[in-house]
Amino acid sequence: MLKVQEIRELIKLIDKSDISEFTYENDGTSVTMKKSGNGFVEQQQVVTETPKQTVVNNESKVTTDKEEPIKVESVQVKAEPQVDSTDANYEIVSPMVGTFYASPSPDSDNYVSKGSNIQKDTIVCIVEAMKLFNEIEAEVDGEIVEVLVENGELVEYGQPLFKVKTK
Repeated sequence: MLKVQEIRELIKLIDKSDISEFTYENDGTSVTMKKSGNGFVEQQQVVTETPKQTVVNNESKVTTDKEEPIKVESVQVKAEPQVDSTDANYEIVSPMVGTFYASPSPDSDNYVSKGSNIQKDTIVCIVEAMKLFNEIEAEVDGEIVEVLVENGELVEYGQPLFKVKTK
């Protein structure tokens, strides 16, 4: 069965092409798209052997036996960690993609933990990328309010690592 994103991509491709009608069949699923005179995909019909549902958005209509439309809105979700303390006003973020390490070695204590006072040049963690261990400095004076990642966790560029209450 085609995913919604794949259907959207097909709609865009057909809309840009000279094709006026398109049908796709696979494993008991059939998708038919027809362009109206204004160049937009007018109808899209899905026939499957499983229960069906109707989806309506600004470009297409997927029809079913019930003919009851369900509106789909695109929603962007930004994952923001929950902060227990309201006095955190700065985030130390990862400058690269890599693996987060809270201590210099497995048998050593963590560089910092919740409640630790830090200076601008305090090393707060290591992010390992491509076998290079990069020491991450705090860049602000303050107190660690929350540690947002676990030791050994993969982190993304710009991902918050610590919440800090600056002084």
